[in-house]
Amino acid sequence: MKILIADDHALVREGLRTLLEAQPDIEVVGEAMNGEEAVNKTNELRPDIVLMDITMPVMNGLEATQKIKKDNPDVKILVLTMHEGDEYFFKFLDLGASGYFIKGGSSAELVSALRVVGHGDVFLYPTMAKKLLGDYMQRVNMGDAKESYDGLTPREREIVKLIAEGYTNQAIADLLVLSVATVQTHRAHIMAKLDLRGPTALVKYALRRGFITLDT
Repeated sequence: MKILIADDHALVREGLRTLLEAQPDIEVVGEAMNGEEAVNKTNELRPDIVLMDITMPVMNGLEATQKIKKDNPDVKILVLTMHEGDEYFFKFLDLGASGYFIKGGSSAELVSALRVVGHGDVFLYPTMAKKLLGDYMQRVNMGDAKESYDGLTPREREIVKLIAEGYTNQAIADLLVLSVATVQTHRAHIMAKLDLRGPTALVKYALRRGFITLDT
């Protein structure tokens, strides 16, 4: 995985680079000290994932994420922040961020989160996952969320559960004795049937329908 680190503190960037470059499957391709530089370096270096701080000068992480996802929709954003409040969390998810990691987490958890995001899945720090569930349960009670799984086959429901639990396409294929191409086809059909956009939306759906729990 090619990673771009965006953080305005040089010490944080140096520490993250040292941590990540010790991993055999991770390459740090660049660093950015503000949001504008993160946008420019994403266009130049084409990383797989941008590790994005929120509070940065010139352009903050939220604005940078919006520009990156518009110009490079395949680039994944893992937010790395001290903010555990709602102010930024839901905005980043709406912009298509693939993960939200709180800086109080361990280095091993961060590496694991990057790998989850790198495989095309979503990572939410546990405290943020609870916020997500609470928000959607409130919307259900108010009648604002109306997804239905009536159109899903039993196999598709099984695949929804595994995707939401964090299994990669290859792992799902191995578990269900299918080809990866078949899993990818099922996944595309599921997203189209449910009119969902991205892995975060699928996790929300699975939580609401009881396919998975926060403990899962």
